[in-house]
Amino acid sequence: MNEDQSWVSQLNNGITLAIVADGMGGHQAGDVASQKAVDAFRSMLEQHAAKANLSLQEGKMLIRQAISQANEAVFELASRNENYHNMGTTIVAALVKQDNAIIGHVGDSRAYKITEGVIKQLTNDHTLVNELVKSGQLSEEEAAHHPRRNVLTRAVGTDAHVDIDVQEVEWSPQDVLLLCSDGLSNMVNDQQMLQTVTSEELELDAKAEYLIQLALHAGGDDNITVVLLQEAAVMNREG
Repeated sequence: MNEDQSWVSQLNNGITLAIVADGMGGHQAGDVASQKAVDAFRSMLEQHAAKANLSLQEGKMLIRQAISQANEAVFELASRNENYHNMGTTIVAALVKQDNAIIGHVGDSRAYKITEGVIKQLTNDHTLVNELVKSGQLSEEEAAHHPRRNVLTRAVGTDAHVDIDVQEVEWSPQDVLLLCSDGLSNMVNDQQMLQTVTSEELELDAKAEYLIQLALHAGGDDNITVVLLQEAAVMNREG
């Protein structure tokens, strides 16, 4: 069953919106949580991000509010239905406008920026293992194979309120933004992502599909979702 959900859209004012959510919980609750979160996020931003001359500060506020709204929607549904108790979801989302991209995230779904032959991970995983790496108790190598590497320290919908990381990055026409669930990042390393995205032989949709195939061939048994954003081209793939 696919517990990942994603959505991408370009508004009439030229702003591009994208979200990837990776749900968790038993009794199909992960599927419900990610869908509920994406629906709430989409509803909020389609209503409020379509205005002309949206400022950078307004964009950052809207991303934060949309993820907060997603958190409230998932938490409220879980509170009313015992089958959905403790369900939650990760979120990584982007609002791209002219020369800036605004990234919001909770959990371990990631955003990467690929520019001028360099890949940079923009998001910081909200996981127990990553906290141990930051405190020097684990190396990056140990973290990559740690049995509890998927234990989240933060998720959307598990509590009434959630801390949301929001940042802005510079954006230019040649840049590519990659959003993905951990089904990709656990199986495909940065160098493989970079080589695929910078390939001159593939169109953007083929690059997204190729990344999914790489994860599957590496033994991926999790849902895999990839969104690639580049000016005048947007591709969204799930596997």
